[in-house]
Amino acid sequence: MEFTYTAITKDGRKESATIEAANLATAGHLLKEQGLLPTEIREQGNKTSFSFSKIFSFVSLSEKINFVQNLGVMLKAGISISRCLQILVKQTRNKRFKDILSDVYNQVQQGKSLAEALGKYPSVFPNIVTSMIKIGELSGNLDRSLEYLSIQLEREADLKSKVRGAMMYPSVIMGAMVVIGVLMSIFVLPSLMSIFTEQGVTLPLSTRIVIAISNFMSGHAVLAIGGMIGVIVASVAFFRTPAGKRTFSIFSLNFLIIKEITKKINLARFARILSSMLKSGVPIVQGLEVVAESLDNVLYKELLRQAADDVKLGKPLAESLSKSQKLFPVLVQQMVAVGEESGSTQEILEQLAIHYEIEVDDTLKNLASVIEPLLILFIGGIVGMLALALISPIYSIYQGST
Repeated sequence: MEFTYTAITKDGRKESATIEAANLATAGHLLKEQGLLPTEIREQGNKTSFSFSKIFSFVSLSEKINFVQNLGVMLKAGISISRCLQILVKQTRNKRFKDILSDVYNQVQQGKSLAEALGKYPSVFPNIVTSMIKIGELSGNLDRSLEYLSIQLEREADLKSKVRGAMMYPSVIMGAMVVIGVLMSIFVLPSLMSIFTEQGVTLPLSTRIVIAISNFMSGHAVLAIGGMIGVIVASVAFFRTPAGKRTFSIFSLNFLIIKEITKKINLARFARILSSMLKSGVPIVQGLEVVAESLDNVLYKELLRQAADDVKLGKPLAESLSKSQKLFPVLVQQMVAVGEESGSTQEILEQLAIHYEIEVDDTLKNLASVIEPLLILFIGGIVGMLALALISPIYSIYQGST
């Protein structure tokens, strides 16, 4: 059973967290053994509590990196895990993260391993974190595993930052276009279109389409905006479903502009994560399973899960990767094969990770120069169609007046 408690620590601080125990009396006894003076203990019910802090707060990747780095530094200094967690709870400002670390500390105090305690929060500590920490605890090299994990998380943060930065420009342009288009349809175009209809001229098809859109937007502005928001929400919900994830994965590996960057990002993450896990002593089968869960693309997930099953049966990893040259190019297959033959798979994977990270960096730098002319053509086409729809009836009115 799980209990929520409020207690006074040895240094006079007030602490609130959760503890697992067989009953209320046992929970109180465990708290006293930890040097805590409980002031309130209550069993956690099944009711869900509403909390704005929980809804709007989240644990960022930078906070996780700081946690891993600080924990590794303190362990190297010879501080016990329990003491490290106490210090980290005190210095953490994020309320949600503080509550999680406090609960992790209590679980460790009750005899659970750090990996087991962190595994209670898979949304905050993904499989790669718990797996590498578990191997570190079993091998007695937790500080080294944390060092490798810190490097991996930093690479992950750097990659996400670069992708986000590259997509910022086109996202802002497209968003501005949508907002301007909606505002023009509601406030500007109706007054212009009323002039054309009053003149009684025969309007071309393009103008009639613009008038229809403008009339609908101005007459049903709330419905139109609500419909647009609904489409966005429905699209996001769809792409979170298994069918939606598969659809997006196939699209991203086949669409002209983003297919190469998608492939390189997944290859860089595959090589970096698997290399880090092998360095930490994680068996290759478990490493492949963790990598499969860490990648976003469904097709890569499925192939790596199959590769893990093949390696269990004694097949070389390179042979499994060769099932799809579209996902894993010949370069990756051959280098992995060389690594397996020479016993240097983790070093080869690290070199592959560096290679593809450089490729991703170069591609993202050039992405803006590729997208910019396409955006200009797209915007020019929209503006040209709108200009044609407005100028054609003006020209007809002018001819009729002469």
